[in-house]
Amino acid sequence: MTAMVWKPDVTVAAVAERDGRFLLVEERASGRVVVNQPAGHLEDGETFLEAVVRETLEETAWVFRPQAVVGVYVWRPEHLSRTFLRVAFTGDLHSHDSARPLDRGILRTRWLSREQLADPRARLRSPLVLRCVDDYVAGVRYPLDLI
Repeated sequence: MTAMVWKPDVTVAAVAERDGRFLLVEERASGRVVVNQPAGHLEDGETFLEAVVRETLEETAWVFRPQAVVGVYVWRPEHLSRTFLRVAFTGDLHSHDSARPLDRGILRTRWLSREQLADPRARLRSPLVLRCVDDYVAGVRYPLDLI
């Protein structure tokens, strides 16, 4: 019997909050405009921490300093034959470079409340966006050395 090889898409996401609002990106994905945390794929040779710092900078022009893991999530969209493994971090935002161009596909950054994200019109990229925020709001935090 031949063993099946399962290769999930490994991604990272930053959950950054200020005054009850979360840093998000509005991006074009699969032909539609959606809202997501600053997030992206883990690159070869990169640690999870390096990836979330890089992705946040590329997508928002903010320097992100991870302080805790919010969660590790698995999601398989019904319309795709792919599985996503997402590691979400929370941390602090530091310097912002407003002159820095945002990553390809990113239209703009937005600061939205949990209530705005829960609105069905919010156009979330995946259910993981709200799930990560809900876990953050519930106080879920794991040490960085978990990963």
